Amino acid sequence: MSLINPLTATQTAPGQPQQANAISPQTAQAATQSSVASATNTEQTSTGNPFLDGLRLPEESSIPEPNNQELTQEDFFSLLSQQLSMQDPFKPVENDQMIQQMASFSTVDGISKLNEEIINLNALTSSSQALQASGLVGQKVLIPSDTAHISAEDPTMKGIISTPSPIESITVRIEDEKGQLITTYNVDGSAGGNIDVSWDGLDKNGEPVAEGNYTFKASGKVDGTSEELPVSTYAHVTSVSLGTAATGAILNLRGVGGIKISDVLAVSET
Repeated sequence: MSLINPLTATQTAPGQPQQANAISPQTAQAATQSSVASATNTEQTSTGNPFLDGLRLPEESSIPEPNNQELTQEDFFSLLSQQLSMQDPFKPVENDQMIQQMASFSTVDGISKLNEEIINLNALTSSSQALQASGLVGQKVLIPSDTAHISAEDPTMKGIISTPSPIESITVRIEDEKGQLITTYNVDGSAGGNIDVSWDGLDKNGEPVAEGNYTFKASGKVDGTSEELPVSTYAHVTSVSLGTAATGAILNLRGVGGIKISDVLAVSET
């Protein structure tokens, strides 16, 4: 039994010549539209044949949404249920193994929540520390730096020279930001230890210096050898920043910049 395409041939009476069917452009266009519509309808309707229905392409690609690759409690219990359903009924998982898995997951989940609480606690501690440090605004703090700021509000500089042993005379040099010498003078270091030092902000001619940063340089003879001595200076606190959990509160110093509150050596009212 043969199949005949109705679009290409027609039945004729015996003894009569066969005539080819002419297909008009309108008929071809209609057939094309019908094929497209049929393909579209095939995607939306069922043919009743499970095999043909299974060959269809899905209308939308079922690509899973990206996640953060972190197992949640729901994921754990889903995996646990899958494990229980696929285990060998003659060799089931031991109770102690099951309890160990659940305990391990609970431990990991607890550590994750503990980390979140620690982060919140650090943020709260930083805020509390900054609130306490706000009491230093307007005061002067001793910092481990030999550079201080001269301004119209504070035209003098103060600091401390640290000596390893009593020194009869300590030479103090004042230098500007370019390293040029402004003035020199001597202080008594016979008491040893921490020696207070100050500068009135005048150059060697007795004239006030311009506003800016200046440096204390101190030297003295230790065991007969001239050595440079460490100097710490006082700076004016203008404000306090919160900082981070690692740095803590930051003190903003006039003309000097910021410094961690843990680096402050001493606090002075003047």
